[in-house]
Amino acid sequence: MLYVDGKWVEADELSVHPEDRGYNFGDGIYEVVRIYKGNIYQWEGHLTRLIRSAREIQLELPWTAEELSTIAHELLAKNNITSDDDATLYIQVTRGIAPRVHDIPSNIRPVIMGFVRRKERPLADMKKGITAQIIEDIRWLRCDIKTLNLLGAVLVKQYAKDAGAQDSILHRNGIVTECSAANLFVVKDNELYTHPANHLILNGITRLDVIALAKSNGFTVHEEPFTVDFLKQADEVFSTGTTVEVMPIISVDGQAVGTGQIGPVVKKLQELFEENIIKTVLV
Repeated sequence: MLYVDGKWVEADELSVHPEDRGYNFGDGIYEVVRIYKGNIYQWEGHLTRLIRSAREIQLELPWTAEELSTIAHELLAKNNITSDDDATLYIQVTRGIAPRVHDIPSNIRPVIMGFVRRKERPLADMKKGITAQIIEDIRWLRCDIKTLNLLGAVLVKQYAKDAGAQDSILHRNGIVTECSAANLFVVKDNELYTHPANHLILNGITRLDVIALAKSNGFTVHEEPFTVDFLKQADEVFSTGTTVEVMPIISVDGQAVGTGQIGPVVKKLQELFEENIIKTVLV
């Protein structure tokens, strides 16, 4: 069951207004939130980012944080998500319905939509690792805003798939940014490197978790730009994200990363992240 503009509807009852600006322009924002064993993980972080995204695109949310939290928890209840279920929660807000003009209309009411989908954790890939292809970052220059404008991410993911890889690693003029839908880290001499959280990447919730866990367990973390050449010399490479968690990348452009196996730093971070899940939502 979906929550759409104040109503509870089944998927086959859903319709989109032809002049909804999310449909016409991608004029809206969203969040994907992880559900572990029926519990929402890092809801406050996702909610804070949703509110920030709204502010950055001049979209005034008419719902309080408490009202949005109520909607999220009602979605779980109405979709019978129990303590046996792993799932994802999707919440989207478009600017609303208005005649199609490129500037922002006044007196327009945002439209909210949310749904829950059962989704298993990617444990098999986390144990064996995935492959990636280096591709030019063709996305727009406000990747820090989690908007509905995802065609660039779709294309770079497909370019990687066409090249026989499972994901893309993006760069702008030789500076590595992130993956198609996840943040990127490299490990060199037991130290972590990741692109700084500016307008060129999304400041991922899992990214923040991993940085905090790494620092609190004695790892040095460098939030600074690094080159494709530096990436290719890395001992370990991994991505982080709500649905991929801590995902080892064992091959880049067809060449093995390090030994071609999951390295000790990534294994340790996976363990720490698992402990954090248990501590945060499963106790």
